[in-house]
Amino acid sequence: MAILGQIRQRSIFLILVIGMALFAFVISGVFDGNNSGGAPTDPIGVVNEEDIEVDFFRQLVEQTERSYNFTTLQAVNTVWEQSLRSLILDQQYKQLGIDAGRDQIEQILSSNDAFINDPRFQNEAGFFDFGRFTDFIAQMKAENPVAYDQWKYQEASIIALAKENIYLDLIRSSTGFTEQEGKVNYHLENDKVNLEYVKIPFDVVPDSLIQATDQDIKKYIADHQEDFKKEAYRHIQYVYFSEQASPEDEAYIYDELEELLEGKIEYNDVSKLTDTIEGFSTTKNLTDFIERYSDQPFDSLYKAKGNLPGDFAELIFALNEGEVFGPYKDGNTYKISKLIGRKKEANIRASHILIAYAGAARANPSVTRSKDEAQQLANRLYRQVRRNPDSFAEVAMANSDGPTRSLGGDLGFFQEGVMDAKFFDFANKNLIGRMGVVETDFGFHVIKVEDKQDLVLLAEVVKEIVPSDETSNIIFREATQFEIDSKNANDFVATAEKNNFTLVPVRNLNVMDEFLPGGIGRQRAIVQWAFDEETEFGAIRKFSLSAGGYAVVQLSKIAKEGVQTVEEARDVVTPLVEKQKRIAWIKKQYAEFQTVEALAEKLDEEVETASAVTQKNATLVGAGNEPYIIGAAFALESGQTSTLLEGNNGVYLIHLTAKEVAEDLPSYTAYANALRAEEYNRLSSAIFEALKSAAEITDNRALYY
Repeated sequence: MAILGQIRQRSIFLILVIGMALFAFVISGVFDGNNSGGAPTDPIGVVNEEDIEVDFFRQLVEQTERSYNFTTLQAVNTVWEQSLRSLILDQQYKQLGIDAGRDQIEQILSSNDAFINDPRFQNEAGFFDFGRFTDFIAQMKAENPVAYDQWKYQEASIIALAKENIYLDLIRSSTGFTEQEGKVNYHLENDKVNLEYVKIPFDVVPDSLIQATDQDIKKYIADHQEDFKKEAYRHIQYVYFSEQASPEDEAYIYDELEELLEGKIEYNDVSKLTDTIEGFSTTKNLTDFIERYSDQPFDSLYKAKGNLPGDFAELIFALNEGEVFGPYKDGNTYKISKLIGRKKEANIRASHILIAYAGAARANPSVTRSKDEAQQLANRLYRQVRRNPDSFAEVAMANSDGPTRSLGGDLGFFQEGVMDAKFFDFANKNLIGRMGVVETDFGFHVIKVEDKQDLVLLAEVVKEIVPSDETSNIIFREATQFEIDSKNANDFVATAEKNNFTLVPVRNLNVMDEFLPGGIGRQRAIVQWAFDEETEFGAIRKFSLSAGGYAVVQLSKIAKEGVQTVEEARDVVTPLVEKQKRIAWIKKQYAEFQTVEALAEKLDEEVETASAVTQKNATLVGAGNEPYIIGAAFALESGQTSTLLEGNNGVYLIHLTAKEVAEDLPSYTAYANALRAEEYNRLSSAIFEALKSAAEITDNRALYY
């Protein structure tokens, strides 16, 4: 009360202080020129000076998350690639004046099974009628505006696809291969050489003679800068403080459930009377009891034994009605279970051979047999498997039109409501092993009842195994203390080692990464912090993790966009430089040898032979993939020996023993057409990649996600 009195006495003073603080907060944005609180205002992307607006982008991301169950960043990356493709291609359409009209849209729809197989859009002959389709859309626009708005999004996709087809067809029509190119391709495939060779492997050079210096690596990078461009990246290291229940927490949860099993008498401080509290084993109102004490609601579904907790399934399934089992641990929960119902043989396993006919529901268009023919075949197969029940699976694999054909017709276990009513009725009424023929909308089924099991209904009180407040506070204090100590000591690694904490290094983080190794999973906030311009090298920060617990993180390296340094490229460049030095050493050491026989004798090796080698197949028998060596062989004349040649797997001396040039053909049109078809299939992706590489793209995703 004394404190409240002091507050009242000084209320005017407090109001003035709070008012000044709020005023300072409001006007601070005026003086620093930032009234938006630092929120980004840039478009999420710019492609050739055309913006990708963030609001529409966000709508697409949310829609993609819902439709495909993606994480936010997965959806962001998917929508980004789609947006780039759409915008880059649309810019090309505008430059070329490409648009899609009725004919192009009809062509797209007429090749889509979802439209051509829809009875609403078919004429009397059963063929797709574009006029009926347009009438349907007009009616939808008038009677169902919501559905029409959804259709407009689909229509936009169809128009975009039609434009893309026109664009690709224009480019494809300008690409072709001449008879001469066909002739070259023919000879690449059919000209052959026989050769002898000696390979000097790189490892003949003593390692002591080969050393890639920093200067060598630096020069190699300078000569191949395009191969060593790098995006900005970060290294971090962190200590993970997992927020897990302690053994004492688990014991408390177990005891709490155990107390719920039987009724108890409690003294009520309010009424000054004793209350009798029903236990789980005796309560008459299970639903209310579970709602009051369980972390999960009552599940009214009957379950098969295979759906019960694995370690305790047999014990729970064997309970009599009204019996209770537990407490027991199931995953990250403790449970007590009470069996309150049992359905005898309600979980059924059956196999079937489906014989479909033309016009049956979901029948494959390739099925042409009539209904009578299907029935006759089903009856014949039924007689066959009845005489030899063990052949059922084999007969199903050979004859069934159903999706379980490859499984021998096995449908697994099912319950009422899952299968067609007629199918289930047969399986439910007949004994295990019984077979018969049943007609449904899908065709005629030869059915074999394989097994039957009971289903049980359980009432369960479930307690999640979560840390207590005391445990959570201990973990929080431990993480906070480590953050403070490591900052004060200015040595993150030493502080972790001193406290026996596990240090997790994470290298080469990209600005759009989200998944971090070491058990903490997706942590986009940590990546954003690491790439924030205000986060300095060596900075340390504690993060609260969405899945529970904390990560104390240090930014251990900042690498900006550019060309890799010697240290960054060392692991890749060192073997390349060493290979160059080995080649130079080998060529100098063995330059005097002019014949394969002399070189083989010097190396104490056999002269290898390769026959009928073509330029299309770049594999040299006994040596591996060697396109340059094979190409060099074709440049020699028969009986000629090469100089020392560098290959992928060593240095070679080759001697051409024979060359066979394929006889010319009257026409090379077939070979030119084969090249054209190959290029036709490649162009679709190659064109976009070429346009993308030539485009000026600004990527601001990291500002928003």
